[in-house]
Amino acid sequence: MTGTLTPPNRPIHVGMPPLDMSGPPVSSFEFWPGYLFYAPIALQWCYLALRYRGPGLALLANPSFPDGGMAGESKAEIFDVLAGKAKDVMAKWVALTCTSQGHDGVAADTQAAIEAMNAAGISMPVVAKPDIGCRGVGVQPIRSTQDLSNYLADFPQGAGLVLQEMIEHEAEAGVFYVRLPGEDKGRIFSLTLKYFPHVIGDGVSTLKELIQADVRAGLLQHIYLPRHKDNLHLVLPQGEPFRLAFAGSHSRGTIFRDGAAFITPDMEQAFDEVARSIPEFYIGRFDLRFESMDKLQRGEGFRLMEINGAGGEATHIWDRKTRLREAYATLFEQNRLLFEIGYRNRKRGFKPPSIWRLYEAYRRETSLNPHYPSTK
Repeated sequence: MTGTLTPPNRPIHVGMPPLDMSGPPVSSFEFWPGYLFYAPIALQWCYLALRYRGPGLALLANPSFPDGGMAGESKAEIFDVLAGKAKDVMAKWVALTCTSQGHDGVAADTQAAIEAMNAAGISMPVVAKPDIGCRGVGVQPIRSTQDLSNYLADFPQGAGLVLQEMIEHEAEAGVFYVRLPGEDKGRIFSLTLKYFPHVIGDGVSTLKELIQADVRAGLLQHIYLPRHKDNLHLVLPQGEPFRLAFAGSHSRGTIFRDGAAFITPDMEQAFDEVARSIPEFYIGRFDLRFESMDKLQRGEGFRLMEINGAGGEATHIWDRKTRLREAYATLFEQNRLLFEIGYRNRKRGFKPPSIWRLYEAYRRETSLNPHYPSTK
């Protein structure tokens, strides 16, 4: 039950604007198969490759990131290039390779992880995540040495992972940033507010019954019931919240809302400063936690958890009120910007990576995903 129960009488969505639950519970296309939803994007990619004369130009969007951060990139490699403001606001982290074999191997990996955390000034709780992976795969909160050992025991041997300090703020967002090479200032292309779903106890119903009865959670039983299979029999006291998702990914059940109305000049200036402190970074998404919306709008009170490069999405498209044509318009413009940035960087002397290298990186990522621990 660790990591799911919220302390009694504690507010949820602390620091976030009130959650608007009007309209449909989920987007009409939010859980379409990826091959179906992204088919038009693939066709546009082919068109842009012909127009800009280079299928790998999008991989030049961020020359300091592996393949621009398109797919299969290492989080640790990206964290390593951070400097200045970006490094200052990134949550502390350590990278490890899992070598565990049997009980003794897990014990050795656990001890190595603890020593690395101590050296980096990191204490529990922490967030564990695969070094190579996206969309919240394998993300878990680690609150004890036993949690850490259990996570490492389930982790694929020889694969890398990251342990990162758990930021105290509960409010979470995704900021998609764009700056064309040669421009003096970038802009926030998209702001997504992430709300972690809860059900509230009534003193009578089991957790399973609460999930099934909830307007939104009832549609996502295929996500929540397997995740909380050990707790489905629990009867929560009246008014007690139970958090259904930890990882901030819509595909893992987190609620996304379009936050464009909250973008301010001060916020744009703050993220422009962060982005410009990263060598040769022009487009991507900052995933962050923040203290309050008022502070975020002033460009203050936030910490970064991840930086997604060319493969990051403007995730506000997963707001349940976003229409399909609006989602595609956003993604088409995002792709056009990738190729435009790559085209400009090629003119500056950068050489596009091989598209086959990207394919191999993608294959490695997809081959690892099924073997990671379950997402919380």
